[in-house]
Amino acid sequence: MINNEETKGINNKFQLAEVEEIVRSRIRKAVMLSGVTLTDPSSTYIDDNVMVGPDTIVLPNTHITVNTIIGGNCKIGPNTIISESTIGNNCEITSSVVDQSLIRNDVSIGPFSHIRQDCVIDDGVKIGNHTEIKNSHLGKGTKSGHFCYLGDADIGNNVNIGAGTVTCNYDGISKHNTKIGSGAFIGSDTMLVAPIEIGERTVTGAGSVVTKNVPSDSKAVGMPARIIRGGRRTP
Repeated sequence: MINNEETKGINNKFQLAEVEEIVRSRIRKAVMLSGVTLTDPSSTYIDDNVMVGPDTIVLPNTHITVNTIIGGNCKIGPNTIISESTIGNNCEITSSVVDQSLIRNDVSIGPFSHIRQDCVIDDGVKIGNHTEIKNSHLGKGTKSGHFCYLGDADIGNNVNIGAGTVTCNYDGISKHNTKIGSGAFIGSDTMLVAPIEIGERTVTGAGSVVTKNVPSDSKAVGMPARIIRGGRRTP
């Protein structure tokens, strides 16, 4: 018996779209039979070279493309785009974009955040709304709640990044790196003018413009920031 789908010709864009929907429907069926929940299959776009772990839920208008791997027990979407990335287990990504990055386990992202190329996000990281991260490493348990830009940064474990923080990584000619030690507390609206290194357990005051390296267990406050030694952050 001839399968009309297998012999369907493609002579125009409309027929191309029809065949593409046939292929995507087969992919979605295979994904759901493997234990993944697609709450609205017709609005979910998954490439054939994608792997999604069991008990993961994919919400409407989500695009998962180009060799992406997603672990088990995740919640992806709605309105999320993930491309060329690896996502660990127990992650939640809401209304956000992840591109060419590694997201480890128990990570929360979004809504409305953008993880750009070459990021590594370690276990237990929390990234809230309207945060952009590029070419950066965020250590375990670090939090960036909202309205931040973190570019070319190496951030340690259990760092708190206050709202409005910017790593000022571009001087008009070259990109520069920012390093933040574990346990640091970066106050809201802090400008970190790279290249710069912030020590472990250091605190920056709200609205500070930090242009010099700050040693561990210190405070940096003001514009430009002055360094107060012995201002160790207390839990």
